[in-house]
Amino acid sequence: MDTKIGQVDVSRPMSNDVGAPPCSNSVAVVQNSVCPVSSDSTLGRHLARRLVQVGVSDVFSVPGDFNLTLLDHLIAEPALNVIGCCNELNAGYAADGYARAKGVGACVVTFTVGGLSVLNAIAGAYSENLPVICIVGGPNSNDYGTNRILHHTIGLPDFTQELRCFQTVTCFQAVVNNLDDAHELIDTAVSTALKESKPVYISIGCNLSHIPHPTFSREPVPFFLAPKLSNQMGLEAAVEATVEFLNKAVKPVMVGGPKLRVAKAGKAFVELADACGYPVAVMPSAKGLVPEHIPHFIGTYWGAVSTGFCAEIVESADAYLFAGPIFNDYSSVGYSLLLKKEKAIIVQPDRVVVANGPAFGCILMKDFLNALAKRLKRNTTAYENYYRIYVPEGAPPKASPNEPLRVNILFKHVQEMLSSDTAVISETGDSWFNCQKLKLPKGCGYEFQMQYGSIGWSVGATLGYAQAAKDKRVIACIGDGSFQMTAQDVSTMLRCNQKSIIFLINNGGYTIEVEIHDGPYNVIKNWNYTGLIDAIYNGEGKCWTTKVHTEEELKEAIATATGTKKDCFCFIEVIVHKDDTSKELLEWGSRVSAANSRPPNPQ
Repeated sequence: MDTKIGQVDVSRPMSNDVGAPPCSNSVAVVQNSVCPVSSDSTLGRHLARRLVQVGVSDVFSVPGDFNLTLLDHLIAEPALNVIGCCNELNAGYAADGYARAKGVGACVVTFTVGGLSVLNAIAGAYSENLPVICIVGGPNSNDYGTNRILHHTIGLPDFTQELRCFQTVTCFQAVVNNLDDAHELIDTAVSTALKESKPVYISIGCNLSHIPHPTFSREPVPFFLAPKLSNQMGLEAAVEATVEFLNKAVKPVMVGGPKLRVAKAGKAFVELADACGYPVAVMPSAKGLVPEHIPHFIGTYWGAVSTGFCAEIVESADAYLFAGPIFNDYSSVGYSLLLKKEKAIIVQPDRVVVANGPAFGCILMKDFLNALAKRLKRNTTAYENYYRIYVPEGAPPKASPNEPLRVNILFKHVQEMLSSDTAVISETGDSWFNCQKLKLPKGCGYEFQMQYGSIGWSVGATLGYAQAAKDKRVIACIGDGSFQMTAQDVSTMLRCNQKSIIFLINNGGYTIEVEIHDGPYNVIKNWNYTGLIDAIYNGEGKCWTTKVHTEEELKEAIATATGTKKDCFCFIEVIVHKDDTSKELLEWGSRVSAANSRPPNPQ
């Protein structure tokens, strides 16, 4: 369960004194005769070793003249694999997907033209609480303060434009333009990314990465990330207030939210569910963070577009505990959830709010859920109600021979492909809703980007996730409009010998936008998608493509992809009608449209 949430143990020794070398005393830092500087004690090698130490084995990059020397030093680290991507946006998306599977990710781009290109992906990682280390090869250190105009800038002698852009989407920014404080800045940036579970920005002068310096020891000095601790008195008070509230309820429920990941509280949430017997739902953006095979799991709570019978149980409860929720216009279906604040316990990573009553800060979610599990009375009333009203979903109508393929038939067969050896990547669009209805077997991974919802995210994320989780075969469901945004990095998947399966759902446009507000701008130029992938393949690597129009063709394609082509990258283009969408998207789209089109409030 918690392996999904991240592999980096931020409580292990890593350096309080981030700048100290491994010599016996600090004097040796200055006196090279006491502690000689080795030829590989360089900024570039230190950064490479630090990335490896915190769990990064693969860095996604795009070369540019300001980062080339730095890339040389990253490549020289045996435990680090530098993967060249087709553009910076996809490199950032790949680092995002990698961080989801491994707990931390990294990308390397060049100054401004690369930095501003990757910025959108870093903003998405920030919104999803992912520790992504964004490294930029910066200007020569001698150019700072000289009033010179450099290429890759907007033509002003001001090198801070890129930094100012990153300040709003990263939790720490380090501009390294001298060697004396480089060690401290790099280590502070890396440790802050892990502690805050947010992206950080590191700019490194292009003339610095190859220079030896005493502070760059052969092995990075272990630095220590002080573990966060709960305020014990506050914790006890919060548990007491919550126990009193929930033990009085007749039919309480539990709902997991996306911040279970950043709180590393997935295991504690499941243990609480086992102890109290409440029915367990997840918010849509938390799918995959709570195992769906556990007892009392009732599905996805998403207001009017919830999975069957889930909304009725949650919204009719007299008390609900939300662990790590994010309530925005998308997750609330245009602000239409039928929830009442006075019935809710809201547990955030470091804060608990009990209904309309008290709020308790400095309390870690994991500690709170663990303590609560020992105090709550077992109450299965709400789950028994769910069991009584639940009617299994019917299968989609059987397709006639050679009938044009329907989307619900496609996802019926995707469901049959899932196992503990697979992971699902769901692109923004109708795939959100169709993938949400998939039943995830134990150990099956699942990722999508709901808070930021950047169309095209899934191509890079598939690349990064598959590179990090080599024990799983990624199944990505991507619409044609999204794919046109970022298709190039299928090339990188082939270079990395990945074996993912992409279902390209070709319905001729931006279907999710159609259902919010239609117009001619939602229609796109049709491509020969399999022909495009074959051209990218160009005989190098392992690649198999096919185009399917019917259920018979789909079944044959899946049998091939999971059989003779199981060790191969597989691309299956699925042709469906432009108006073939899930009923959930139709409902969701109309409600979001209504929220978007609200007139201005009277002045």
